[in-house]
Amino acid sequence: MNIAILSRNPDLYSTSRLVEAAEERGHTTRVIDPLRCYMNITTANPSVHYKGEKLEGFDAVVPRIGASITFYGTAVLRQFEMMGVYGVNESIAITRSRDKLRSMQLLARKGLGLPVTGFAHSTMYTNDLISMVGGTPLVIKLLEGTQGIGVVLAETKKAAESVIEAFRGLDADILVQQFIKEADGADVRCLVIGGKVVAAMERQSKDGEFRSNLHRGGQAELCKITPAERATAVKAARVMGLNVAGVDLIRSNEGPLIMEVNSSPGLRGIERATGKNIAGCIIEFIENHARPGRTRARGKG
Repeated sequence: MNIAILSRNPDLYSTSRLVEAAEERGHTTRVIDPLRCYMNITTANPSVHYKGEKLEGFDAVVPRIGASITFYGTAVLRQFEMMGVYGVNESIAITRSRDKLRSMQLLARKGLGLPVTGFAHSTMYTNDLISMVGGTPLVIKLLEGTQGIGVVLAETKKAAESVIEAFRGLDADILVQQFIKEADGADVRCLVIGGKVVAAMERQSKDGEFRSNLHRGGQAELCKITPAERATAVKAARVMGLNVAGVDLIRSNEGPLIMEVNSSPGLRGIERATGKNIAGCIIEFIENHARPGRTRARGKG
């Protein structure tokens, strides 16, 4: 098979591992920077061009699109879908998962557990908003944040009010969330491929930090998940429409709660923590599912 990998940097661990795994299984790959692509949007013969060349002949495309380029990256992916190329994760699913508010609303509608979350535009009713999520301590988030950036723990009501006012000063809408104290700075990342959890790791924050992201100095190790956690992760990926997803769960007294569903989960941490060949699992999924024109979206919304 001929596989395109949409990534801005071929030297990134996840990108290079996908290339390595694909070539080990006898496939050819090409890493393509989506920001250097340009498109001919036409009814009869849609195409993607790259550095003066028309791209064609791909059996599948693996999107590794960073959050900062979601808009243009998914437009390029959508163009491949219009050409009938199989997308491992489809453009509409990636866009859905990247919108934190929309994704939480969809997950809540399907009955999946979430921390109590409030969302507001105005600071006029901050006291009620804080009370809505159970008071302080609470977590305040920017919708655009990734890897723990734009996430603040407010331990007192005064601190919460100050952070909320500061975010509004940046013209940012306000997302506040219940703080799950019993999690003790830990969460669980479940890697879902094709409707199955293929690996799971527990991430623990470093001392003095409540965010468990590995980019923030957190540590990860192999963990065993419960049937409820497995079912929650699989359903969350399905609700988002993602074939490959990193589902972050927090262990609470009420059971597993979803923190985030990631459409481009990093492979370094979970491969090292679990010893599993996750990149190979993704390539195997492509082998079993990629067919011309099989992308359901076919460029829809």
